[in-house]
Amino acid sequence: MNSQLETLLDSVRERGRYARRREAAGAVDSVLDVLGAHLVGDDRRDLARLLPPECGPLLTVGEPASEPLTPRGFVEAVAARDHGDFDEARRAVTAVLGIVAEVADDALLRRILTQLPPGHAGLFGRTEPV
Repeated sequence: MNSQLETLLDSVRERGRYARRREAAGAVDSVLDVLGAHLVGDDRRDLARLLPPECGPLLTVGEPASEPLTPRGFVEAVAARDHGDFDEARRAVTAVLGIVAEVADDALLRRILTQLPPGHAGLFGRTEPV
């Protein structure tokens, strides 16, 4: 495991209060997979370049989603992917997307948020862009 990935997983582990790095890795996999399906074009590739190389395919390889998700739907999609409950999925989403918000510059984060329906900014720990 490279140090960039270890740093990311440790940040998610701390933010999500996971006991083990493996739990944080599961959260990263699930959340980035769902997020990647809802982003298109350069924004998804630009975000992938900012994350450890192991995370890139999670954002860029999957097929685009057929319909946008509400913020609640986003959390439910993560829960369904992991066969987990809503509260656990919300913890994963806010931990991972909070780190994504820290890694992305304001311009990229704004572009990402404009691809998602209103209300997603809160999942990233931000207010809605104006």
